[in-house]
Amino acid sequence: MSFKQFIEEEFMSTPFISLSDTVAVAPQLSASDMAAVKAAGFNSVIINRPDLEGGDTQPLSAEIIKAGQEAGLTVVYQPVVSGAMTQENVNQFQEYLETLPTPILAFCRTGTRCTHLYNAAKQTS
Repeated sequence: MSFKQFIEEEFMSTPFISLSDTVAVAPQLSASDMAAVKAAGFNSVIINRPDLEGGDTQPLSAEIIKAGQEAGLTVVYQPVVSGAMTQENVNQFQEYLETLPTPILAFCRTGTRCTHLYNAAKQTS
């Protein structure tokens, strides 16, 4: 069974989109989701949503990072402003794709920003 098939069968409680066999994107996650992310087979998480973008009810990156690390994940915070993606953002995302333990789950508000970062990074690699 491929990683993509495993995720589709075992990780359906949290919406996500597989972009490849080693990268998927999701909408906003919280600290309480990190154990399930690890249980689903992910090894790394990229947080692309800036803190407080959605107001004070949005989970903070520091809380998610702590929970992710406690679950055994590598978690990085790479805030990217929606609609204002830069080449520097793309380059950093590409570096994460090349260096973080796979499989990787990236998330933002809806997953779209992460998808754009992934597509742009793939075009420049």
